[in-house]
Amino acid sequence: MPDLIAQGTAPEHRWRRPLPEEQACTLGREAGAWSVPWDPRISRRHAELLWRRGRLHVRRLPQARNPLFVRGHAADNFAIRTGEHFVIGETAFTLVDQRAEVSLHLPLPVTEQTFSAEYLKEIKFRHADQRIELLGRIPEIIAAARSDQELGVRLVSILLGGIAQAAAVALVGVEGGRPEAPIRVLHWDRRLLTGEDFLPGESLIRRAVERGESVVHIWRDGSQPEATAAPTQGDWAFCTPLAGSACRGWAFYVAGYFQTPDETGTHAIAELRDDLKFTEVLGSTLSSLRQAQLLERSQAGLRSFFSPLVLEALANQPPETVLAPRQTEVSVLFCDLRGFTRHSEQAADDLFGLLRRVSQALGVMTRQILRTGGVVGDFHGDAAMGFWGWPLPQKDAIARACQAALAIRAEFIAAAHDPHDPLADFRIGIGLASGPAVAGKIGTVDQVKVTVFGPVVNRAARLESLTKRLHAPILLDQATAAGVRASVPTQLARVRRLAILRLDNLETPLEVSELLPPESECPQLTDAAIQAYESALDALQSGQWQEALQWLHRVPAEDQAKDFLTVFIAQHNRTPPSGWDGQIPLSSKWGGQPS
Repeated sequence: MPDLIAQGTAPEHRWRRPLPEEQACTLGREAGAWSVPWDPRISRRHAELLWRRGRLHVRRLPQARNPLFVRGHAADNFAIRTGEHFVIGETAFTLVDQRAEVSLHLPLPVTEQTFSAEYLKEIKFRHADQRIELLGRIPEIIAAARSDQELGVRLVSILLGGIAQAAAVALVGVEGGRPEAPIRVLHWDRRLLTGEDFLPGESLIRRAVERGESVVHIWRDGSQPEATAAPTQGDWAFCTPLAGSACRGWAFYVAGYFQTPDETGTHAIAELRDDLKFTEVLGSTLSSLRQAQLLERSQAGLRSFFSPLVLEALANQPPETVLAPRQTEVSVLFCDLRGFTRHSEQAADDLFGLLRRVSQALGVMTRQILRTGGVVGDFHGDAAMGFWGWPLPQKDAIARACQAALAIRAEFIAAAHDPHDPLADFRIGIGLASGPAVAGKIGTVDQVKVTVFGPVVNRAARLESLTKRLHAPILLDQATAAGVRASVPTQLARVRRLAILRLDNLETPLEVSELLPPESECPQLTDAAIQAYESALDALQSGQWQEALQWLHRVPAEDQAKDFLTVFIAQHNRTPPSGWDGQIPLSSKWGGQPS
């Protein structure tokens, strides 16, 4: 793959970039990776480049103000081969085909010296004024890189422009920083255009990376006039490893010539110390910025699970500590999207459209979970699970979970009243349960996820399934219902007991309650109607079924939840069965017909 080298009037106005095969690139003053910001004569988008079959095709774009010159003439459309160049404004663009391969066959150096990062930090720049401006631009230059390849281009250009005696610079990487692992040249550039390949020394790179310190090799100085310079290298080379896990195994390799031919060993090393310090500062800045970027990416990933308040509280703790599984009290919300199966059959010819709608529906769920300080634990097809009480304790976990559940319910109700809303014909069922569980990063060696584990999760999922049978969109277990009654004002949420159920495979009966909005938001079911239903339930459980029916008649007909009790009483001819204990048995694990 050939490279295109841009060189302006100043040494630092330069870059070298590989040309992708059969992929058009736009060259200009503001053209992303192919930007030439130093030349005002180049338009924001000036020319299109296309490498194809051994030639670089260049086409001037209509908005370009100034001409392109090739072979001494202005041209709007032309092709060049390797070794040729074209000019825009005061910048020359040269097409080269050179390689950089790490070599084991360089001569042994006549001088080797190691410099620790601590030592380089202590020495002062001898020509600080020449370094300050360039060093000040480093954070901005590095932070603007959108990929490791672009980062390599920018860093190599900085070093080549900032080290006057450098002939060639490379950013190299030892895979994982492991001894004997392959070394890759991530990016490189050479000051002078030659036909020779660049051969960074493998032994020098490995010494520097293994020691974690800068190492200098000198092949020729004034004290050894008979010594031979390393091929394609020059008089000297040094390698500076980058510290920190964000750049593990990375290093800068710089090679060049002494500016005066009579440099002797001690004086030669002294001349290089400024360049070593400059490279060390650049490496430290790069490591710090990459570490910050990795942290930002990690935080961005955590934002998919944690609310902003939780993230802020955890900002100064190691992820391993934050995500470590531990037992705690949690409230778990399990929310399922109804109508997905029917919609998938109807939308067989537009599955991507269905996927967008389902994603939007799941987004409603996750948005409300995060808004109330919860953690998005998992997805199960068209269902989402969230929980509260981890990684930070939340005394009001039950109130937060109920707030999220009611907000989800409200969004879907609002969508149902707008026939043009993508969620108009979707419905939801929500189960809420509270109790002890293990929460954290749970899984196997191959796959882990942030989630919660324990009977409370199964109970929430079971309650969600029961919403279909009990005709109530939000169901609570006994612990959650008690928490709402104790800590949530009726102006925010209401609770009514629906039934005590005896389910298959559960030894303990399940007391089920419904979470309702305040009376102001749900006037069709008044507080008096809720009291009438609970009186009916008390009568049912005590065996007074005729009285139960009388109370149920006081509940509005549009309340579908009362139908569950009415149907159960009717199925038994309004007479309690023998041995009636107030518990309604359900024959199906997930809520079938009462038996």
